[in-house]
Amino acid sequence: MIRRLALAFFLMISALPALAVNPDEMLADPALEARARKISAELRCMVCQNQSIDDSNAELAKDLRVLVRARLMRGDTDEQVFDYLVSRYGEFVLLKPRFSAKTLILWGAPVALLLTGGLVLLLAIRNRRLTPNEPAPLSPEEEARLRELTGEE
Repeated sequence: MIRRLALAFFLMISALPALAVNPDEMLADPALEARARKISAELRCMVCQNQSIDDSNAELAKDLRVLVRARLMRGDTDEQVFDYLVSRYGEFVLLKPRFSAKTLILWGAPVALLLTGGLVLLLAIRNRRLTPNEPAPLSPEEEARLRELTGEE
């Protein structure tokens, strides 16, 4: 029983590192292949949209992987490869968008929301301390009505 569970666990774990890069796409030069894998891990599959092209089995992802390797074989730097792909597909192709004036809101929104939430929380706590916890006293009319209802005259 334990052997079967161990075998099932091993089979499940062994499938985790499987990536979509096919052997026919790989470069012979290990250094270039490592650069290609690093670059393709940072590029979005335009079909899957939440996967890198390194993890995607889509045809477009394969074409992009081949294109990245072809650009590296030409002698392009990593930055030139990114620039080329951004010029063709836009910033959306990058899984981690670059910091620029266009993406300022994207990068600044979490900080702004956190600061705004902290300020609102601080003001709410401050207002709670300033407001008295005792209820306002009854007016003479309310006291008379209360005595009338309870029968205490």
